Amino acid sequence: MAVDFKDTSLSNIIELRGVGQSYDEGANWVIKDLDLLIEDKPDQGQFICILGPSGSGKSTILRYIANLQLPTTGHVLIDGKPASPDHRVSMVFQQYSSLPWMTVLDNVSLALRYKGMPRKERDAQALELIKRVGLEGHEHKYAQYPTLSGGQLQRVAIARSLLANPRILLMDEPFGALDIRTRLQMQDLLSDLWHSFQSTVVFVTHDISEAVYLADEIYILDRQPSHIVHRVAVDLPLHRDRGVKRSKQYDEIVHQVEDLMISLDSKA
Repeated sequence: MAVDFKDTSLSNIIELRGVGQSYDEGANWVIKDLDLLIEDKPDQGQFICILGPSGSGKSTILRYIANLQLPTTGHVLIDGKPASPDHRVSMVFQQYSSLPWMTVLDNVSLALRYKGMPRKERDAQALELIKRVGLEGHEHKYAQYPTLSGGQLQRVAIARSLLANPRILLMDEPFGALDIRTRLQMQDLLSDLWHSFQSTVVFVTHDISEAVYLADEIYILDRQPSHIVHRVAVDLPLHRDRGVKRSKQYDEIVHQVEDLMISLDSKA
């Protein structure tokens, strides 16, 4: 049974209506009749994590929002208007997406360059964000491995996306290739940036504990043809540190989500 999203008086920042995806003219559907509504919570934003089995279309949903892919059926709205190439939403991928022939500074400021902002002004804004993500002193290095570590390259991607559009941040398993120590550090950094920018973050992951630590809501997709079947409110303090992971409440939510994910197998 699909989740029924109730529209309130808040502004809708992201909305998917009756979305479906087929690659063979409707003979088979990867996604079908999927609805998603994310409202713009003032002075807070939202952090949404999407979980689901492999092949359920998690990354495809992000591509819809970023206007990198059009659904076969249905509509995608950003701020109440149809998604369009004129209003792209930036996305952070698992694979390092920085341009290796450009410096960290030029990568982060790239969107402002395309908008025609003068060099001095865009560099000033980029340097401020580079400092915020912990890359001060690296701004003139080339954004490539091994000049920068994997974690540093993802910091570049996050800074670039936030500078391009701080209201919406899309992330497709951005920490999946990182070692566990760096991954934990990046989780804390992302949580801090979310609170600072009050962004709407839509984050795809396979890691249940990561989803519970970061999100204020978790959406779970069913198997193909997929749609959202569970919506879990993460009842934890809005501002979190790693001490939250030692709490009974955190463990209970992790176990709740684990049980919901396992229940999908029983329907396969």
